[in-house]
Amino acid sequence: MERSLRAARVATFVYFVLCGTLMGTWVVHIPAIEERVGISHATLGGLLVLLGLGAFIGMQVAGQLVDRLGARVVVPATGVLCSATLVLPGLSRDPWTLAGALLVFGFTNGCLDVSMNAHAVYVEKAYGRPVMSAFHAMFSVGGVIASLVAAGAASTRTSPAAAMGALGATGVVIALAWARGLLPATPPPAATGSAEEEQAPAAEPHSTSGRMGTLACLALVVMLCEGAANDWSAVHLKDVIGAAASTAAFAYGTYAAAMTIGRLLADRLVARLGSMAVLRYGSATAAVGITIVAVSPWTWSAFAGWALFGLGLSGCVPQLFSAAGHADPAAAGANVSRVAGLGYVGMLAGPAVIGWMTHLVALNHAFVLLTLLCAITAAAAGVLRTESDRTREMAHGGH
Repeated sequence: MERSLRAARVATFVYFVLCGTLMGTWVVHIPAIEERVGISHATLGGLLVLLGLGAFIGMQVAGQLVDRLGARVVVPATGVLCSATLVLPGLSRDPWTLAGALLVFGFTNGCLDVSMNAHAVYVEKAYGRPVMSAFHAMFSVGGVIASLVAAGAASTRTSPAAAMGALGATGVVIALAWARGLLPATPPPAATGSAEEEQAPAAEPHSTSGRMGTLACLALVVMLCEGAANDWSAVHLKDVIGAAASTAAFAYGTYAAAMTIGRLLADRLVARLGSMAVLRYGSATAAVGITIVAVSPWTWSAFAGWALFGLGLSGCVPQLFSAAGHADPAAAGANVSRVAGLGYVGMLAGPAVIGWMTHLVALNHAFVLLTLLCAITAAAAGVLRTESDRTREMAHGGH
């Protein structure tokens, strides 16, 4: 049993890396595809809505399938489909074919995203201790791999279609090869009772449905902040601070590196302090970080702010996904799909919301909205309170 559990954890790592690599490969090839298809930034922005729509629909479908068929069936199947459809945007020659390609690729990517997160919940449940954040860190690693592959393809003047096709074919092989390591359709029991108690929410006055709604809204808020950082961090350093383009590019790298490091450390913090504390103090740290970004006139302090923002946000989304999956093991897929789906809407909306606000205020002043959202998340972190959290609070109160 212990060996099969380790194999399941490694396999889950692989699928998270695969998903991050596939999405990252599309992202890094956007400029080349945009030029080939001959569309404006505005048209591309509209087409990206279809990518998000496809992903949202895919998440809802995959959540139901995981609960019916089991993650062991759905994860590799969606991994194959997502890998196979990666090449479609690279083959597109006009806006209409690109629109269809993004809708299909978004759908399959959303399916893979939710199914692998549901399986990650099963693995965490079986381990009896927090492991979710490390899986999300591997998604970030996939983005790094995509960047390296794209750089190599560009140096050899490989076309986007060829590069995306080769990586997609490799992804199909990987998705099939690691299917055997996944857990059976029925999630195994938790390793220890105490760890299971840590994951279980304390008795709540409102229904599970209401709690899922709260978790989904928090995911939307947190991922809106992430989406804003993805698109506006480098622009902020270049246009507001006045840094050179080469220096400004490191703003996102600083944020992403801090987020990856934070996710590698977050599981230990959750085991020690609880998921509620990680969400509360993480979002508070992010609020401080983005406030520094908003008010700082210096490059070095802006880098520090983006690093704090990434570090603070790093453990938030994994805790929300984990709480959704553990709320009802029989409906883990559906619950994760609800939270992830609304969170993905936030990820897509973040850049647009900040962009709209720049018509009214300066870019750095628009970031104050992110400070407010992080503060709201910190205030609402009690939704993750468990019996163990209440025991800690009573112990501290007794002192």
